[in-house]
Amino acid sequence: MSTKGRVLVAMSGGVDSSVAAVMLREQGYEVIGITMKTWDYSSSGGKSHKETGCCTLESMNDARQIALKFGFNHFIVDIREEFGDWVIDRFVDEYMAGRTPNPCVLCNTHIKWAALMKRADNLGCDFIATGHYANVREVNGRHVISRGLDHNKDQSYALWGVEQKYLARTQFPLGKFHKTEIRQFAADHGLLNVANKKDSYEICFVPDNDYRRFLRDRVPGLQEKVEGGLFVDKEGNIVGKHKGYPFYTIGQRRGLHLPMGKPVYVTDIDPDTNTITVGGEEDLVNTICVATNINFGKFASIEEEDMPVIGAIRYNDDGAPGFLTQTGPDELTIRFPEGRTAITPGQALVCYDGDDVIAGGWIKKVKL
Repeated sequence: MSTKGRVLVAMSGGVDSSVAAVMLREQGYEVIGITMKTWDYSSSGGKSHKETGCCTLESMNDARQIALKFGFNHFIVDIREEFGDWVIDRFVDEYMAGRTPNPCVLCNTHIKWAALMKRADNLGCDFIATGHYANVREVNGRHVISRGLDHNKDQSYALWGVEQKYLARTQFPLGKFHKTEIRQFAADHGLLNVANKKDSYEICFVPDNDYRRFLRDRVPGLQEKVEGGLFVDKEGNIVGKHKGYPFYTIGQRRGLHLPMGKPVYVTDIDPDTNTITVGGEEDLVNTICVATNINFGKFASIEEEDMPVIGAIRYNDDGAPGFLTQTGPDELTIRFPEGRTAITPGQALVCYDGDDVIAGGWIKKVKL
């Protein structure tokens, strides 16, 4: 009988979650593995002949084999309906609104933790755990996420939306390790089927990594509705036609095919008029970013005006110095004195105090 309690570990069949489960088992926890089926490859379309992430039969079998090897239970649960309603519908809706979504953050915020905790309660588990490279600790009654030791693999940005009630029962066993150490742990413990697995960077429900094709498949008649929109410069002059506003993102340079004599970038997207504004790299720089649908981490609210923080505006962003103010009950505004390039509505703003997540929210608008 475990002395540390029972923990439900989310196992995708990859090296990180597999090592997380084995580590906790060695530390004296009673481990139960769970693999969540989120998406059907047969429904995703495209020309790719592979599934990705935790939805493959191979990945499920890898997770099950590790559970058998180390003597703990493993379950597969179907959360396709939960996942589809929140993540995929929101993914499509965001592009149709002229924004660029981050489905991994959406999944963590609305699906993964709620689904895990529901099953953890059903199985009498004290904790849940994942293979994310992040840390969590309690500070003054708040459960605070902080960057993982391996900053190259840090995933704290994708976890800003996890609620306090879930963080109170969450463990991140890999947070104090480098990726190289995790692969070595896997090899040393005979996890040969996962030790050298490549990390997956695709969106799990877009296995061919072509979100434009995915949108066309999901929205009937989309191409016909949006094709032939106008490219304009910052003065409003027409400089060309495009294939439809959902197929472009802020900061995009490639694929514009505009002979303007210099590199140009997408600087604004107007879904109402199907108009895309382009400009030089300097036109991508903004100093003010407003985020909504916020979730607080280290503090329950932001009382201080112009709180010094480090603000990250996209995944794998090291962040930059800024001054944070809570400008509404559900609104944060950050001012970057030196400006940031390509702040993109639909992505997340995550603010840090050192390595600790203070708060995050979805970027709504930007200003000069």
